[in-house]
Amino acid sequence: MKKEFIVSRIEATQDGSPYIYLSFSDPSSASESRNRSPQSPFGAHAFAFTSPEDMMKNLPKAFSNMMGGMGLSESPTLKLSMREYEDMSLKVGDRVTLEIKKVDTVGI
Repeated sequence: MKKEFIVSRIEATQDGSPYIYLSFSDPSSASESRNRSPQSPFGAHAFAFTSPEDMMKNLPKAFSNMMGGMGLSESPTLKLSMREYEDMSLKVGDRVTLEIKKVDTVGI
């Protein structure tokens, strides 16, 4: 599976170890948020529900956004060594493609 993302955040580890966390956002969801109606007076992560069904459908995303400040997020995050990060020279806003492959192992 291949998917394109945008680098949305680059953070150093909290313990001072030589690693970097890269967070990614989905370009399609970023364009959806730009085309959305005006911002809610309750903040950027507030949700407007038009029906009980709509509320139940979006409830997991709402909880995810509330927990985002505590390290939980629906956006993919990778942990890279400083050397890997420097070799790739990524910066916020860069477009990247992530590929996930399942390795078939025989004889475990």
